[in-house]
Amino acid sequence: MKNVRPTANANLQNTAALNRSSYRLNLLCWPYIDILQAEKEKPMWLRVGCELDLNVEAESPMLMVLRPSSGSQQWVAADSFRVTPLVPIQQYTDGFGNLCQRLLAPAGRLQISVSSEVQVPEIMDQAPGAPFVNVDHLPQDALIYLMPSRFCESDRLGATAVRIVGSELLGYNQAARISAWIRENLRYRPESEPDLLSAKEVLDRGEGVCRDLAHVGIALCRSLSIPARLVVGYAQDLHPMDHHAWFEAYVGNRWYCFDPTWPRFDKGRVTLAYGRDASDVPVFSIFGPPMAAPLISTFVERCQPV
Repeated sequence: MKNVRPTANANLQNTAALNRSSYRLNLLCWPYIDILQAEKEKPMWLRVGCELDLNVEAESPMLMVLRPSSGSQQWVAADSFRVTPLVPIQQYTDGFGNLCQRLLAPAGRLQISVSSEVQVPEIMDQAPGAPFVNVDHLPQDALIYLMPSRFCESDRLGATAVRIVGSELLGYNQAARISAWIRENLRYRPESEPDLLSAKEVLDRGEGVCRDLAHVGIALCRSLSIPARLVVGYAQDLHPMDHHAWFEAYVGNRWYCFDPTWPRFDKGRVTLAYGRDASDVPVFSIFGPPMAAPLISTFVERCQPV
């Protein structure tokens, strides 16, 4: 017997049929919206960073994703990475294109301080009407974000997604409706939650931290054959200030930002990492004996151009 993976999209046939009727309409309207939006964009400069203070029980390997990298939506002009005591640090790029660091943490107190000055758009792109992209037209690097993952069980949420999006235009409007539905129906808990929850568990609980609500958005989008990925980074004027998580969906032949917990498109964002879900993008991981919870502080502030 062949081992065939069932599609994660419970509504694939319905989506494809609807897409045929609405695709021309979307193509006609959304590029003009996107162009008008782009004309309004102005760059801003943000200084972002964090400080970690750990007490390491024994010498332990440590992996981190603490330095942002330049991309289509941000330019890193300057950054610093300081470790006390001094230890050798290696840098590498993971399978998702994230800039990662690794070191061997000595026993005792370890302090890490990271700061970056980054140019970002003052207004995040929005594109109501941007069309659904058929799976056979997706770029290869987006395909991995179609499938169910550890914390985003899209293969179990197809009926829920269809009910939520209703008759919305396929593509951007569906993802926007999903994000709004999460904000309206699930309680956001800004306090830290040590346990990672899956999308299904968050729906059952009715609440979660930013990472959890992003998992719900990702799973619901994927169940409609819309690629979606987790983003971890910094958001301007977030309260309380902390590392933040949101999601992006691939529609209209590019990625767009959606945030169920901080839906301010007029606030700057700096991306640290992308992944299928939170298991791919921990800010740091240490491989050694259990230790006390580290002290972590973050900051985001406007700064002058570098």
